[in-house]
Amino acid sequence: MGRVLIVGAGGVGGVVAQKCAQFPEVFSEIVLASRTLDKCERIRRQLSRPIQIDQVDAGSSREMTALIRKHAPDVVIQVALPYQNLAIMDACVETGVSYLDTACYEPPDQARYSHTWQWKYDEPFRKQGLMAVLGCGFDPGVTNLYIAHALKNHFDEIHSVDILDCNAGQHGFAFATNFNPEINIREVTAVGRYYENGQWVETAPLSVRQTYDFPEVGPRDVYLMYHEELESLVKHIHGLKRIRFWMTFSQEYLTHLRVLQNVGMTRIDKVLHQGVEIVPLQFLKTLLPEPSALGETYSGKTCIGCLIEGVKDGRIRKVLIYNVCDHAASYREVKATAVSYTAGVPPVLGAELMLRGIWSGAGVFNVEQLDPAPFMERVGRYGLPWKERFLDDDAPTGWKA
Repeated sequence: MGRVLIVGAGGVGGVVAQKCAQFPEVFSEIVLASRTLDKCERIRRQLSRPIQIDQVDAGSSREMTALIRKHAPDVVIQVALPYQNLAIMDACVETGVSYLDTACYEPPDQARYSHTWQWKYDEPFRKQGLMAVLGCGFDPGVTNLYIAHALKNHFDEIHSVDILDCNAGQHGFAFATNFNPEINIREVTAVGRYYENGQWVETAPLSVRQTYDFPEVGPRDVYLMYHEELESLVKHIHGLKRIRFWMTFSQEYLTHLRVLQNVGMTRIDKVLHQGVEIVPLQFLKTLLPEPSALGETYSGKTCIGCLIEGVKDGRIRKVLIYNVCDHAASYREVKATAVSYTAGVPPVLGAELMLRGIWSGAGVFNVEQLDPAPFMERVGRYGLPWKERFLDDDAPTGWKA
């Protein structure tokens, strides 16, 4: 039905390629491109159907333009580094191809992200009659659609959202990150931030901790962080009074991270080492296990969801919408961890909805602006079934004292 170009051959890119290959009636031709051709070849050998592979520096709009013209895709799925979003969007505008990504742009020299850079592309995409869908991973992505689904079906107005991300798995390494180490560590060490009563509140990194009882996982410590979907949800979910993002970390992970910070290994500025300029965090990345190599030893589950409170017909309502994903099951299916699986499945479904014209329009869209119904109806078939728990006024919401 459509020709797809996947940019990025890491853990998430491998899942995207695997899932596209499972739906030939949707993705008639698949092209996988990365800076490292060997990674593309490794993924190609795992697939049950032939795909094309190619090499590209995704941070170069010139190279991306040439790649798109060479393969003439109907949609580009960007699952490489978020630094490269703008170059790929430039190439899509230049070549007249629709675009979808899973993570917000952030500049290489600043540990922060904001949708504002990509929102500026709304007019160029509109003029070309093209669609750009931002943040169609799990969080951001599925979590945004859980909220849009809840607003459409269960609430007249949403007042409070807590996005909860738990990885209760074990991979057997002393220290490793579940996705690109550079992006992961930048994200975790950033200043915390949440929205309440019309303003943004900042907290020291990982300084706010609570305990939440996750379905099928149990109680886990969660730490308040800033995450990119908060920015777009505050803009698009009217009536929102508070929204926060929480993530679990083991004490072993936090201890390693604290030591690395203390010795300067998480710095993103250049330092002089034996006459050569290096970025310490990029050097650290070369020493850590590849996230795509963690799957074989991973056990346990992830649980990611949204605890939503608001009003329906004048009465307070609370609902928890969530997914549980098993690391071992993910590896059996696509040779990836549940972290890569949950991030890699949603962009494939998003691309299908774009190719079928179910999600349509000209301009730049965050997923919560689109109809959640067709996504929610299909996402279980793609491998990410979801559940809802409706909570009475006096029922426990999962927070522990």
